[in-house]
Amino acid sequence: MKNIARHLFIISFVFLSSACSIAQSGYGTSSKKAIKLYEEARVCFGNVNPRTGQRELDCAEQKLLNAIEKDANFVEALSLLSNVYVEKHDLKSAIKTKEQVLLTGKKFSQSEYFYLASMQMAIGDYEACKKNATRYLQNRNGNQNMLDKCHRYVTNCTFAIEALKHPVPFEPKNLGPNVNTERPEYFPSITADDATLLYTRLIIDPNAAHSGKQEDIFVATSPEPGHWTYGKPVSKNINSRYNEGAPTFSADGKYIILVGCETGMRGEYEYGEGRKGYGSCDLFVSERIGKNWTKPINMGTKINTGHFESQPSFSSDGKTLYFIRGIIERGSLRNSKHQDIYMTEIGSDGQWTTPKKLGSNVNSPYNEESVQIHPDGQTLYFASEGHEGMGGLDIFMSRLQPDGTWGKAINLGYPINTFNDENSLLVSSKGNLAYFASDREGGYGSLDLYQFELPKKYQPVATTHMKGKVYDAITKEPLAARFQLIDLKTNKVFKNAIANSGDGSFIVALPTNKDFALIAEHKGYLYYSKNYSLDQLTANKDGFLIDVPMDKVKVGTDIALENIFFDINKFTLKPESITELEKLKDFLTKNPTIKVELGGHTDSDGDDKSNQILSENRARAVQDWLIKNGINASRLTYKGYGETQPRVENDTPANKAKNRRTMLKIVG
Repeated sequence: MKNIARHLFIISFVFLSSACSIAQSGYGTSSKKAIKLYEEARVCFGNVNPRTGQRELDCAEQKLLNAIEKDANFVEALSLLSNVYVEKHDLKSAIKTKEQVLLTGKKFSQSEYFYLASMQMAIGDYEACKKNATRYLQNRNGNQNMLDKCHRYVTNCTFAIEALKHPVPFEPKNLGPNVNTERPEYFPSITADDATLLYTRLIIDPNAAHSGKQEDIFVATSPEPGHWTYGKPVSKNINSRYNEGAPTFSADGKYIILVGCETGMRGEYEYGEGRKGYGSCDLFVSERIGKNWTKPINMGTKINTGHFESQPSFSSDGKTLYFIRGIIERGSLRNSKHQDIYMTEIGSDGQWTTPKKLGSNVNSPYNEESVQIHPDGQTLYFASEGHEGMGGLDIFMSRLQPDGTWGKAINLGYPINTFNDENSLLVSSKGNLAYFASDREGGYGSLDLYQFELPKKYQPVATTHMKGKVYDAITKEPLAARFQLIDLKTNKVFKNAIANSGDGSFIVALPTNKDFALIAEHKGYLYYSKNYSLDQLTANKDGFLIDVPMDKVKVGTDIALENIFFDINKFTLKPESITELEKLKDFLTKNPTIKVELGGHTDSDGDDKSNQILSENRARAVQDWLIKNGINASRLTYKGYGETQPRVENDTPANKAKNRRTMLKIVG
């Protein structure tokens, strides 16, 4: 509906700007009575009731109808009457009246073609809009702003006409009364396991800071697919009597980044429950500790400015934040706000970098909204006014290119997109379901949240998720360990996360096409090292479940260095081992008093002597690498155990792989 309102404002503003010049040059009628009624109508139309802020539209309409009775071809009266209908949001009558202007046979401003095309675009009459926009483009002396808009109308109409001929599958289903109410619900966000939903609701609150209304964040859970529990306020620590909304989960559900808004001034000011802000809306972060959320903290002046920051989306690797920044363009039409998508990353120092605006394949000269970086890390969904579409805000996607840039914006097609505004799209981690807000008929009132099956060509790279807990191997006490997931093919970290400090739990989203290493660290503990191939793990309805038991640093403790790799019957370290070796070096550097033994182990294939020699050489290869990279040799010993200490029976290829290993043992 915002799309229609936007077009109505453009039509109304431009018409009023041009009405005075029309009047100055004389009228296209000789009827004095018609002219008198028209001028009285202009007075009514120009008068604004100070109490309601509304024009005297009924007065203007009646006087114009009376003027047209005096002269049915009174161009100025017909044109103003059309604008009265625009102000009344009666576009059907406005278009019909504007068409009468063109049929009078009298001289009229070529701008009428533009006004008519704008209204036809606003209701999705693409054929007629394209025809009238093309007519205006033939005007050599046309207004440049109108010419630019007509070029966009022709481009969008051409796209829309074809899109209507080739609709994509689209069957939206309301999320139901546990989530939706008679109040507006919008801006959904979901955890990597698709089991917890955050969303914004506009509520009536007599204690609200402004106008008796405010935005709060609500949460619902899905104990089974397709069913949501009753939505409840997320936390008293987060919601206040001011506006909070547009939340985004970190993939593990440990953090919420949200928007806090206030009508304050440029510069720092206080609002909410003592929270500080720097612009009209700022981004804040809250952490879940156990079952409780902390009070939100402003993300600081690197991210927040004196402008407008909103609609964040946090990447599943925990490294990158995408968000909308709106900059007020002073002196423009109604001091309009131009919105673009920005991104910021966590640098090597642990701080957010200065946000950068995404390139022109994503950002356009017009507004962008509602950005989501999918958990695959390679697909961006967003709404835009500026790319080729159905008119107004359409939903687009862009895929990450090999060179690190974002590809050309792809329109999600009709009827996902229409002549109305569409935004607030969220795609599930599995990529098959999409969620969005709509005020379509059949809902519970105003904006409701819906879901639909996303057509395959618009789906992201397939992802899954891993859930687990980090804990002390002996006491079972939960640990807030830091851990990394490393792509074994590239040796690059593709996930950084921290387990919940209350219960040690974590959730991470994973691409389904990777083999990876998991390395966990916690002060006072040996780091935990394990490698996984997703096609060799067993998933259930909760995804892949793993435990991460960690051992305290003490003499006698040992761990398997599962991400040290050798070719069969060889002792040269493979490139995939570098991440583990760097982590081992880092551990020894942070614990300078520890002495360790590196133990090599083989399976039972081959003769005992060969296995013994191979195991010694492999253990020595690890020792040599550590010495070469700065670890004092006096802290290191190595020993080969051959096939004498198997973990499991040497009866299957999988078991033999478990027995081929390098161990780290603390000996002093």
